[in-house]
Amino acid sequence: MTSIQRSSGRSTAWDPATEITVDHTSPVPLYFQVASQIEKAIDTGSLPVGTRLDNEIDLAARLGLSRPTVRQAIGSLVDKGLVVRKRGAGTQVVFNRVKRPLELTSLYDDLARIDQKPTTRVLVNEVVPASAEVAQRLGISEGDDVLRLERVRAARGEPIARMRNELPAALIQPSSETLEERGLYQLLRSAGVRLHAAHQTIGARVATEEDSELLDEPVGAPLLTMERTTYDQEGKVVEYASHVYRASRYSFDLSLRGES
Repeated sequence: MTSIQRSSGRSTAWDPATEITVDHTSPVPLYFQVASQIEKAIDTGSLPVGTRLDNEIDLAARLGLSRPTVRQAIGSLVDKGLVVRKRGAGTQVVFNRVKRPLELTSLYDDLARIDQKPTTRVLVNEVVPASAEVAQRLGISEGDDVLRLERVRAARGEPIARMRNELPAALIQPSSETLEERGLYQLLRSAGVRLHAAHQTIGARVATEEDSELLDEPVGAPLLTMERTTYDQEGKVVEYASHVYRASRYSFDLSLRGES
């Protein structure tokens, strides 16, 4: 019987006794070795949401480790929000961190592609006159109509991002119901907008009280930030975005190349 099971009780292919390698001669703490390998299995989908780990005594015995070591490993995963301890049911995987490639795609499309079942709560969907600052960002005249959006995006029921977008209202004016069902880039492409390039800046800040309420993170928790200006094939700005993401649930993934 494997020590890691789906919530239905059927064993999975990922068996800690064979998949986890522990090096007693390494300076890396044993608990960290165990935790990092379980976390990797969660991130790669080998341990999907709902997977249950058997009790710490059995897991320690199968790995040849002490119970306190395994308990510390599981505790570190609990602290990261990846698993929860349930009385009478052991430890269960509750969320795997979303890793998003730095590409010209929408968050909705990225989540749908990796089966994260995205949902959207629309907070603001209104057409307003462009302020001087917004007009400069979008390359339009002050006072022109601008579509202002604010949404909270969730993956598998967990909020992960608060998104603010501004774009020329002449491009699209979707209903809130449509915004709940489709990604913004889907709507732009359906309207004939050809997305060509974007300038994007990644940063970080701490969560405010409003962030805490919307994203279910404590005040002061680290958040990732992303600002993006997107252009069509004619070089016109079609969108300015300002998003914040839960650092505990989300990361950007990129590849770098050296000189050829």
